[in-house]
Amino acid sequence: MQSVPDLLAAARKGTGLEDFGDPSFMEGLDCLVRALQGEARITSAGEMAISAQLVGFLSQRLQVEDWYRRHPEIEDEIIESPLFGVSLPRTGSTALAFLLGEDPGKRSLRAWEATEPCPPPSTVEGPDPRIERAEWAERMQREHAPRLAALVPSSAKGPRDCQMLLGLDFKAPLFYAFACIPSYANWLLYDADLGSAYRYMRRVLKLLQWGTSRLPWSLESPAHLQFIDSLDAVFPDAKFVMTHRDPTEVIVSGADVNFEVVKMFSDDVDTKYIGALTTEYWAVGMERTIAFRDDRGAARFFDIDFRAMQREPVAEVRALYDWLGLEVSQEFEVGMKRWWAENSENREPNVHPEAALFGLDLDELRRHFSEYTGRIPGWIAQRANAR
Repeated sequence: MQSVPDLLAAARKGTGLEDFGDPSFMEGLDCLVRALQGEARITSAGEMAISAQLVGFLSQRLQVEDWYRRHPEIEDEIIESPLFGVSLPRTGSTALAFLLGEDPGKRSLRAWEATEPCPPPSTVEGPDPRIERAEWAERMQREHAPRLAALVPSSAKGPRDCQMLLGLDFKAPLFYAFACIPSYANWLLYDADLGSAYRYMRRVLKLLQWGTSRLPWSLESPAHLQFIDSLDAVFPDAKFVMTHRDPTEVIVSGADVNFEVVKMFSDDVDTKYIGALTTEYWAVGMERTIAFRDDRGAARFFDIDFRAMQREPVAEVRALYDWLGLEVSQEFEVGMKRWWAENSENREPNVHPEAALFGLDLDELRRHFSEYTGRIPGWIAQRANAR
């Protein structure tokens, strides 16, 4: 695994730029690289792929800072009242993000710009070459990791979760999906200050918005559960939507997705570690989010049951928009119905391994998440009064 100085040098050489901006990112990068060097059991091909991704994050950060240097007025952009999806993974949150992405009156973080936010989309004339590159990456994933592609809906032009932007500060759960790196995962969950990551995320959102019509953002990532206090400090006017599903299905499915990612980089995967980490991460995240809701956030949340979402997706979005005080336009409704129909037709049934593969006991999982599952009916029932 390349050293931190080598990764920094490669990014500088590839871009011809020098300034990475606020050095806050170095703590996460140092911790991540140490873990990859000392703990990960990755193949030589996996090592090359991970190094290339880390250099990619660094290169994008250099370009973000260069755009701000040349155009300091980007800082004047305002990110106002964003809507954040803050759900457990595998609860229909990605499908909800795609439905919301059909609204021409809102702005999503699109996959092609999440990976390459620079140059700002408003500065590109004609077809943006990043879209073609993102489409190629989608084809490669379907070819080389077809099961992963079937488990997680994605498209080059569709929404992407916020982890790619948090990753520019090297503080995001996406990195522990590369390999079994417990020291980084533990640091991120318990010791890392995510304030700098969310501030950098806002910095990039401003850059993406600059020069375009100022539309409200719809954003999403399960990772926000763990770090909701830091998110709130940076986006104090945010509102939140949560989708809910039986945690026993969520944790097994989430561990399965993590397993599919890790095995792309390693041929020696500890499935029991993945199961334990998945449980711990989402249990801690839910504890923190419940505490946040109880303390100061109750009126800022809208809740959707997974089963209701599967039955009547457009009706659930209408209820969400009613809560937001917004109208669902005809164009928006047509787009949602089209997306849902197309993806229902092409959706393959998800068959996950037995929980025992990940060292998981379903009864124990139910006890682990009993506080959360006990809250769901009350949260759903409060929707009628949450106007």
